[in-house]
Amino acid sequence: MADGNCLISNEWICGEYVRTRGQELTDATLEHVGITLASVAIGLLVAFPLALLARRWRSVAGPVLGLTTILYTVPSLAMFSLLLPVFGVSAAVVITGLVLYSLTILVRNIMAGLASVPEEAREAARGMGYGPLRLLFGVELPLALPALMAGLRITTVSTVSLTTVGAIIGYGGLGNLIYEGMRSFFKAEVLTASVLCVALAVVADLLLLGLQRLLTPWARKSRKGTT
Repeated sequence: MADGNCLISNEWICGEYVRTRGQELTDATLEHVGITLASVAIGLLVAFPLALLARRWRSVAGPVLGLTTILYTVPSLAMFSLLLPVFGVSAAVVITGLVLYSLTILVRNIMAGLASVPEEAREAARGMGYGPLRLLFGVELPLALPALMAGLRITTVSTVSLTTVGAIIGYGGLGNLIYEGMRSFFKAEVLTASVLCVALAVVADLLLLGLQRLLTPWARKSRKGTT
């Protein structure tokens, strides 16, 4: 069957759909990427001080971890509905919801990464005159990077997925196309947008994995040394 007829016959795989809706797919993909990047970046900025507070004062750790866990259990539809009166129908609803979901993973992984730093490394740094800030950013964070990056990768992939739920208020990136395609049973639209969403998650994970390898060259050397 000719490629142009696949729209009429409503086939799942349709090159004509991609050709004629290229701009629509591009706009939806860019919106998806923008919401994901903003959510993960803000989530990291919020999670980092929370993790430091929880590590500094043990009495704060329980409430912080408990609250972030409770937020993670709230269904996305309910979360966005609760945020609508505050932000109105806007991308801020989706971004805020995704930031709240990201906290449970990021806070735990940052705390786990900092806890995994050998005490000998801290003592050696203090002996060299490192103050608290220099110790944190010069010694602890670099050594905690593997755990931190693992949490960041999980958060990013889950955020790419959860962004699609934003389609309920019109800010779901590729989720808008998936929702519209399911409502009208437009097979090519549903499949193409879904494949692009999966591709975004895979590309984001690979990029973060490459960044982790770039930032932790000692980890590569230690693995080579054991083989």
